[in-house]
Order: sequence, then C-alpha cells, then structure tokens
Amino acid sequence: MKQIQFNIAEKILALLKQNDRSLSSAESCSGGGIAKALTDVPGCSESFVGGVVAYSNDIKSRLLGVDDKTLEKFGAVSEETVIEMADNTSNIFNTDFCIVSSGVAGPSGGTMKKPVGTVWLAVATPENVITLECRFSGDRESIREQTITEGLKFLNEEIQNYIDDN
Repeated sequence: MKQIQFNIAEKILALLKQNDRSLSSAESCSGGGIAKALTDVPGCSESFVGGVVAYSNDIKSRLLGVDDKTLEKFGAVSEETVIEMADNTSNIFNTDFCIVSSGVAGPSGGTMKKPVGTVWLAVATPENVITLECRFSGDRESIREQTITEGLKFLNEEIQNYIDDN
C-alpha cells in the first residue's frame, strides 16, 4: 500500500511541477497520511505548500473557517463540510489545489446514516470543489490507509482533468 501511495504522490507532484501549480491539504480521519505520502517524495516542496490535521470541529471552524452552522446541520463527515474545508484551506495556503478528508475511521463513532468507513474526500481546483463519498471496510488502520490511497488517486485524477481542460 505504501509503495502505491508513493507512486501516486510522485505522479501528482510531477504533474504540479510541470504545470507550475501548488497544493495544500486539510485532513481529519487520515491524520496527515496524505501529506506524509506527498512529503515522502524528494523535491515535494516545489509544489506542496503545507497542510493541517483538523481533527476536532473546533479546529475545523476556528482554523479552517468551516461555518459552525454547517457542522451543526450536516456534521463533520459530510459533503458540505469537506467543500468548505477544501475551499477555505486552498485560500489560507494560497494554493491552486487542495485535498481534504473527513470520515469515520472507527472502531466507534458510526451511525446508521454514517457507518464506520464513511469518508468524504474533496479536491479544490482553481475553478471549483469536487467531492467523493467513499464507504470503506476493515479496521481503523485499514480505513485510514484506504482513505489515503483513494485520496491520492482522486487528487491525481482531478488535477489531470483540470490540466487537460485548461
């Protein structure tokens, strides 16, 4: 899994460098794993500006500017929240792209509507924010690893789509 993550991260960073673009991250359930995968690649600082692990709602609100009403109405694990996280983090870090994760890694915390393994990902591009809802299975570590891998794949795809269209 780690080699796959490294390979995808290498592709992302090469694509960003070739197109003179920048990237930031805001992670919750992945606990900084996406940023770690990116920073494992030598030369990552040419495109990866930085990231934040925003685990609590308080930090999502105070640091990343997620509206308290969004968190109250939809919860931290929601499309609405990851959209605000992605848009705001991209603005805070002044980057072209931003990858975001928020989910329920378990083993507790799940509900009928949002069972353990529910993860929302978002990618902010210079034009909009694209989201992806995932349902992973396994233990906490497995869910986190799947989130990191899927987040990197999603980010790579959306950067490529944006570059192809522009």
